[in-house]
Amino acid sequence: MKKTLTYVLLLLLVLGTVSGCAPKTEAPAEAPANDPAEEPAAESEPVVEESIILATTTSTQDSGLLDFLLPIFTEETGIEVKTIAVGTGNALQMGRDGEADVLLVHAKADELKLVEEGHGTVRNDVMYNDFVLVGPADGEIIYGNDIGAALAAINEKGLQFVSRGDDSGTHKKELGLWKALSIEPAGEWYIEAGAGMGDVLKIADERQGYTLTDRATYLALKDTLQLEVVVEGDEGLFNQYGIIPVNPNKGDMINEAGALKFMDWLISEEGQELISQFGVEEYGEPLFIPNYGK
Repeated sequence: MKKTLTYVLLLLLVLGTVSGCAPKTEAPAEAPANDPAEEPAAESEPVVEESIILATTTSTQDSGLLDFLLPIFTEETGIEVKTIAVGTGNALQMGRDGEADVLLVHAKADELKLVEEGHGTVRNDVMYNDFVLVGPADGEIIYGNDIGAALAAINEKGLQFVSRGDDSGTHKKELGLWKALSIEPAGEWYIEAGAGMGDVLKIADERQGYTLTDRATYLALKDTLQLEVVVEGDEGLFNQYGIIPVNPNKGDMINEAGALKFMDWLISEEGQELISQFGVEEYGEPLFIPNYGK
């Protein structure tokens, strides 16, 4: 009996010792909450709330004007401008087809007709510059301010002439000048490029020929060309640009409000002042003259 009691006491002692040596299990500590004040602030960016499609002539694109203006407009309004730069004729057709929200082009008679036909809601002048005839510096055509005499001589002598050939505003102006002379240009000397102004200037440069160009695009590319202005200042070379919001009835996706906001911004005091500044620092003169304000 004493032995049995002794064994029981020893067993209880061993069990107690093992229980006391077992490691204690503790609940995991909670991770400290992040202090909002310690989190790095996210960089603020302009919020683009909506977008508009601008169909415009290649001269506004090739001259760099849109690269200058559009980021400022987007930053101030939150409206992104998606640009499609084509000839004025194609841009006007996009308006007729409801494939753009707003047009910025330079063929005033055709622009007014577009509005009269109901494809656009209103037309406003925005800016102007002029066309110039450019060609090789040592070429045969240097006629000062007489574009008619220069074109007549090019036709008579069969000198290389590169035409836009794309129904753009510049092409329309060129065809009108030939028509005024009762000349239908044709032959190996007359090259219809079917291209934008920048590409046409490069072709004329390669061929050491002549072409009609808006002054802004020529100045923007002048350092890459061996072409000089050979005719300028003729009253017939005036180049007016206009803006037209597309009629919202042309399609459910037309952003009328965005188009109107863009038009109002371009003809506002701020927009006109920005246009007047473009090109001054680099060329000593603005590439486009605003119609309103200074």
